[in-house]
Formats: sequence, C-alpha cells, structure tokens
Amino acid sequence: MTLSFVPFLFLVHLGVGIVLTLLLVEKVAGVKFFRFNAGFAATLLLIALAMRPDEVALGSGVHGIGLAALICSTGSLLVYWATIGRVLAWLRPVWLWLAGLSGVAAVVAQAIAAASDAGSLVVTGATVASFLTSMALLGGTSTAMILGHWYLVLPSMEVSLLQSIVKFHIGATALRILVVGGVVWWAITAADLPGPGFARYILSLDGVFFWQRILFGLLGPVVLSYMTWETAKIRSTQSATGILYVDFFTVIVGEVLAKYILVATSVPV
Repeated sequence: MTLSFVPFLFLVHLGVGIVLTLLLVEKVAGVKFFRFNAGFAATLLLIALAMRPDEVALGSGVHGIGLAALICSTGSLLVYWATIGRVLAWLRPVWLWLAGLSGVAAVVAQAIAAASDAGSLVVTGATVASFLTSMALLGGTSTAMILGHWYLVLPSMEVSLLQSIVKFHIGATALRILVVGGVVWWAITAADLPGPGFARYILSLDGVFFWQRILFGLLGPVVLSYMTWETAKIRSTQSATGILYVDFFTVIVGEVLAKYILVATSVPV
C-alpha cells in the first residue's frame, strides 16, 4: 500500500460512517438536516473516487469489488440527496439503506484487500474490525456535531436526539479502543511482521505517530464524549456542540494517523 491510500481510506470511512449514522437520527431533525449530511457524505465519497489509488480499479480482484460497491453507495446516496423532500418519499429509506449497506461492503472489501499480503485470517479479521470501528467512530462524531449545531436551526428539537447519537459515539469510541488495544497486543506479542517489529517501532522516533494516534484519536474522544454527554444532560446544546467540534477534530487526527500507520507498518490500528 502507498501513501495515496491514507486520504482515500479516510474519506471513504468518514463518508460511509455518516450515511450509516443518518439511519439512527429521527425524522424530526428535518429534511434540511438529512439533505445537508447526505450532500456532505456524497461529496466526500466523490472526492475519494476521484483521488483513489491506481491499484483501486474495476476488475482488479478485491479492490475492484470494493470500488464497485463504493460506486453503488455513492450513486444511491446522490439519488437520496436529490429526492429527499421532493419526490418519491416512500423510496428515500430504500436509497439510504442501499447506500449504507453497499458502503459497508466497500469498507469490508478494502480491509480484505489491505490484509491480502499477510494471507492470515487473523490479520484479515483484525483489519475488517479496525476499518468498521473507524467508520463508526468517524460517522458518529460528525453526525453528532452537526446535529448539535442543528439546535440553532430547530430549537424545538428534543435534547434526547442529541443524547442518543452521543450514546452511539461513546459506544463507538469504546469499541474502537477495544479493537485497537487487541490489535496492538497482537502486533507486539504474536504478529510476524516485516522489519524490526511493532514494539521497536512504537519506541522509535517514528513511534511518535503511534502515540499521537492514541492521544488524539482515542484518549481525546473518551474525555470529550463524556463531557458532551454531561453537557447534553443539562440541555446545554450549544456547549455540547462546541465540545463536539473539538472532539471531531481529535478523531480526524487520530484516524488519519491510523491510516498512515497501517501503510507504514501493516498494523491496522
């Protein structure tokens, strides 16, 4: 894998994550909320398709399957965005579900392709789990942040909407920590990796990227998501939104670094 996979994987995981978390938000958030997020996710996926690495091409094995699924997800999302609040209201959930499921298929195919060189079921399973939890964390954080901001547009919304998506964000963060912890333990104790080994990597000068990934991408969201939950409980949606902006930034930094470490070491943290 080359460095060109770093932005490609990040954009796909964020875009598909947003699509899936939209399925968790109640309709009372309003048509404009769903249209804005669908447009944002579609833009991310279109950029990802435009800047995809040369290895990702139709007919190129698992990469080709992932690309076909990603094109299907993007197309379905564009149809959803174009029709929401306008025509064929009964079909909108179908397009959103199709975009989400085909997006998940694309992410799973990406993980299988990323782990193909290792030829191990353990590596493949760890990479799939890492990619799916990355998608959930990125999507949950983005949707929570935008939903918190939406209280300025619809002040009458129940605070329970924000609380429910923050719950999902907390759960996604906990699951991401479990997966990364398991992967790091495996990489240090059991993995047969090229080069000097992962333990030596994280203690070397290059290991600064790993520790930044842990600090910003995992520990930061733990603290900030808890602060958001406590703030939402007292119905201070503006303060919760401000915290979520910082939270989203730390998650972005952490997940971009995670993709870089995957390319540099083959360890899906």
